[in-house]
Amino acid sequence: MSTMDTSRYVRIRAELVLEVEDAEAVTRAALRRIAEDPGLPEAERTGAQGSVTEDTAEALAHLVDPFGLVSGVPGVGLQQATWSSERIAYDPDSPDWGLDGDDDDLDDVHDGPHGPGRPADEDGAEMTVG
Repeated sequence: MSTMDTSRYVRIRAELVLEVEDAEAVTRAALRRIAEDPGLPEAERTGAQGSVTEDTAEALAHLVDPFGLVSGVPGVGLQQATWSSERIAYDPDSPDWGLDGDDDDLDDVHDGPHGPGRPADEDGAEMTVG
């Protein structure tokens, strides 16, 4: 791919920290989303239902919709999306805590002309589209 081809592509990274105030509501919403997904094969549906029932972070991963973030943006098309969720220890008052606190993983990734790459989070619930 030439530089001209790759310059059309932009990577946007967003990291969110959510406080789960009602884990049962999150689980119910994820189960509803899974039940209403017509493209999900029954075997995968059963596995997904078990995962979201056991882990709120997994339930949140099923509710995050990267397509929804960019669907109203004119002139762009989502090519690929990867997202993950994991439980974390959160102390916003700690000087050691930050949104990009896990960037030590980036040492092994090549930084290209359009920003650094980022390996997938192996500990979290990961979903890839594209």
